[in-house]
Amino acid sequence: MSSHVVEDAINKMKDSNIRITPQRYAILEYLVESKSHPTADEIYKHLEHRFPNMSVATVYNNLRLFTEIGFVIEMAYGDSSSRFDFTSTKHYHAICDKCGKVVDVFYPGLEDVESATEQLTGFKIRDHRLEMYGLCPDCQALEEK
Repeated sequence: MSSHVVEDAINKMKDSNIRITPQRYAILEYLVESKSHPTADEIYKHLEHRFPNMSVATVYNNLRLFTEIGFVIEMAYGDSSSRFDFTSTKHYHAICDKCGKVVDVFYPGLEDVESATEQLTGFKIRDHRLEMYGLCPDCQALEEK
């Protein structure tokens, strides 16, 4: 599943005349395959052995590019470093207060919230995001001990 998602993203970049460097491909691939919503530093650490002369700045610049194109969303929570999420379908996030784990939640039907908001406020809504905070099962188990 993930390889065709990567290929689709690569083809969209080619259509926009964006050069596909090996680093760019690797960052995108890691984002698609990673379920952990990695930070730029985590992506860098995961790939530095494959690209010894790649800098953290390269990772950040590519993440910024992917965010501008719309492949990736930057999840900035509080003062911790941003996490990045490859997104092919609209989804939401459940975030653990204790360990910071982020889990995707797919909840179709919430698209209506944009049109309802437009009707109630007169705003022209561009986007929305929903975050739920609580304790993940692992942290709940630790607390029970």
